[in-house]
Amino acid sequence: MKKLLYIKGSPRSEKSVSMKLADEYVAGYMEKYPGASIDVIDLWQANLPEFDGDSAAAKVSFFGEPAMNGRQQTVYEELVTIFNRFNSADDYLFAVPMWNFGVPYKLKQYIDLLSMPGTLFGFEPSKGYIGLLKGKRATAVYTAAIYMPGLSKSYGTDHASTYLTDWLNFAGIDDVTNVWFYGSKMRGEAETKAAFEKAQADAHEAGLR
Repeated sequence: MKKLLYIKGSPRSEKSVSMKLADEYVAGYMEKYPGASIDVIDLWQANLPEFDGDSAAAKVSFFGEPAMNGRQQTVYEELVTIFNRFNSADDYLFAVPMWNFGVPYKLKQYIDLLSMPGTLFGFEPSKGYIGLLKGKRATAVYTAAIYMPGLSKSYGTDHASTYLTDWLNFAGIDDVTNVWFYGSKMRGEAETKAAFEKAQADAHEAGLR
């Protein structure tokens, strides 16, 4: 049975445009895989642990730093539990509103918690980083109120999709689809409606793939 992990990066619940569009992806996905399991992580309700000094110590022990103490080992086991839930999915769906040209800080925190050597990635001096997640697919739905491609930097720069796509590639996930709805405050009512409907169709189609 296929499993989709749906990661909600917006705190706006029913007012979130990114999640409305992501829900269209889920609808398409369930058409394609009627028996699929949908695991939902609302990053704003998930009570994620801080990535603190103990977490960092657990991470650098992979690179030959001193062995972890008891507290650090406990933190490491918690991080592995978070990773195992992520790794159990076949496909990933991210709902990502652009915040200050990047991703919401809760999503960045989640990524930092997942990015552990020996689980998400390996490293060889002669090759560099090696992503360990294989055979998985990801779709990210992005929204931005002002930013639109083709405008000057005074209207914003997209560091959201470039960052998340690069991280997914770093993890070994090369099959990545991006769906955008942008410039909602820059368009007239009719144009905004048409752009939203196009994004809905793109999200649904992505789910069907």
